[in-house]
Amino acid sequence: MRIWKQVDVPTQQLIAYHMLLSWMTQERTIYMDGRPHPPAYAAHTWQGFSTGKWEGNILTATTTHLKAGWIRRNGVPRSERATLTEHWIRNADYLTLISIVNDPVYLTEPFIRTTKFAAAPEQKIDPFLCEAVVEVAHPDGYVPHHLPGTNPFLTEFEMKYNLPPEAVRGGAKTMCPEYRSISSISKKIVK
Repeated sequence: MRIWKQVDVPTQQLIAYHMLLSWMTQERTIYMDGRPHPPAYAAHTWQGFSTGKWEGNILTATTTHLKAGWIRRNGVPRSERATLTEHWIRNADYLTLISIVNDPVYLTEPFIRTTKFAAAPEQKIDPFLCEAVVEVAHPDGYVPHHLPGTNPFLTEFEMKYNLPPEAVRGGAKTMCPEYRSISSISKKIVK
């Protein structure tokens, strides 16, 4: 990841921070000039719309207008109503990122994770050489879908890890290991 400042030359006021990520060479902007977020009907993009402010030595960025996607490519979905709050903290040559996703559609509580980066001034980001291609031919107008009740992949995760379906889809109340022991105790009592 490369980070650089955008400064208004006449006033020397900070306008934004820009970031370039190596995967797919995606560029992101965090506006620092106090501009408001766009209205709800404005376009939603993969990078969303981010504004930031300094709180002591912590840069806090708030991102809205994200396209629906996944928090992890193989995991929890994220709706277009999600909000991402990030706290960027630098300690010497290390940058810690605390990411907090709030999503009223898919999450029953905030999803929080941290990531660390080490400074590498000599790093070079090469162009992303992959290109999008059609891997499976479909007729024009085809939209991949599963009708209600016909998606064969809904139980894939629980079957792979031998988890009860209610634990997989139960949100925050079923995510801790204690749930499984409580669940098995209650099943024994019911029997």
